[in-house]
Amino acid sequence: MIRNWLSRTLRWAALVGAAFVVLSIVLVLMLRFVPVYGSMVMLERKIEAWTAGESLPIRHQWRPWEELSVHAKLAVIAAEDQRFAVHRGFDVDEMRRAWEASRNGARLRGASTISQQTAKNLFLWTGRNWVRKGFEAWFTVLIEALWPKQRILEVYLNVVEWDHGVFGLEAAGQHYFGVSAARLSETQASRLAAILPNPRHWDATRPGPHVERRSQWIRQQMRNLGPGYLERLSAD
Repeated sequence: MIRNWLSRTLRWAALVGAAFVVLSIVLVLMLRFVPVYGSMVMLERKIEAWTAGESLPIRHQWRPWEELSVHAKLAVIAAEDQRFAVHRGFDVDEMRRAWEASRNGARLRGASTISQQTAKNLFLWTGRNWVRKGFEAWFTVLIEALWPKQRILEVYLNVVEWDHGVFGLEAAGQHYFGVSAARLSETQASRLAAILPNPRHWDATRPGPHVERRSQWIRQQMRNLGPGYLERLSAD
């Protein structure tokens, strides 16, 4: 009896696992070509507001690669993942440095790449646990295998959270500066990138000393990277 039950359970688990793998591959492959009009984090924020008895309108407008500011593309790479063009989803060197720093008494800092953050924002929920990290790794592998780097950055800039109910570069540009995603200046883009670690508590229009110092550092890194960095993404 127990052996039969275990056999059926394992068979069903295998079927569910295989179905998940196939469906996730199909979903990721489809999203390589079609605009992304929503994300799991957007859904999570709506559910959080609903359970709290609040209203949270979602501000989000998809913009293709050509309509995203070059400054914003460079600013986010400079701030979040300067090895984006060369790694395959996981920056092992950065992860090792973060781990070594924590062993020396520093606070353990995140070492997530833009690819990992895209996977998390688009397909998963927020929070920190090993189950979510496992799914994040799986979807990171998929998008790195099935999408070019340019597409990964394009989707990330269109779904990342920039304030309460504000998602994507177009909504963020309008929300903070009253300009479209295509017209963001270097300073505006650097301030948007500077608040990404804590977008629901930091303000790009009224940056505190920490955000302003971070945005200045980001602008210097943008100049170091240069616009030629983005050409490496399109050649992927």
